Amino acid sequence: MESEKKKGYAWAVSAGLNAALAAISAKFFSSQLKYGLVVFFNVVMWGCYVNSMKSLSSLQATVTNFATNFLSSGLSGLFLFEEALPVKWFAGAALIVIGVVVLSKSSIEKKTHSS
Repeated sequence: MESEKKKGYAWAVSAGLNAALAAISAKFFSSQLKYGLVVFFNVVMWGCYVNSMKSLSSLQATVTNFATNFLSSGLSGLFLFEEALPVKWFAGAALIVIGVVVLSKSSIEKKTHSS
C-alpha cells in the first residue's frame, strides 16, 4: 500500500513537471514547434495526473501537481530566463510545500474508513 502511494506521488510530481515544461517550451521555442511541444507536454501531464489519482486522493494528487508546477515554473524562470523572484515568492513557495506535506500526512484515508 505504501509503495502505491509513493508511485502516486511520483506520478503527481511528474505531472507538475510536464506542466512546467509546457510553459517553458512556449517561451523557448518559436512557431510550430512551440505549439507541438505545448500540446505534447500537456497530454503527458494529464496522463501522469490521471495515474496519480489511481493511488492518491484527488486532493493529494492536485496539490502535489500544483506545487510541483509552481515551484518548477518559478525556479525555471529564475535560472533559465533570469527573472527576479522576490523573497515573498520563496516564502509563499515554502508555505505551499508545507501545505503539501501536511495534506500528504493527513488522515484522509482514516476518515473515509471510519464513516
